[in-house]
Amino acid sequence: MNTRKEDLYAIDLSDATWRKSPRSDTGGACVEITDLPGGGVAMRDSKNPEREALRYTAAEWNAFREAILDGTL
Repeated sequence: MNTRKEDLYAIDLSDATWRKSPRSDTGGACVEITDLPGGGVAMRDSKNPEREALRYTAAEWNAFREAILDGTL
């Protein structure tokens, strides 16, 4: 699905189920993510969950993950 960036910011996240890495520590310096329709992802700071989450299309999220996995990021 080809979701436009502006459409991601129209999605209500008030009932979203957020998750973070099981490797994160208890210091609170983590990011949390939730899945969005169409394969996108919203990401927020676990220390400031009331701030607006950043939102990424499926293509952006996949490129980010691939860069981490192949060591270019």
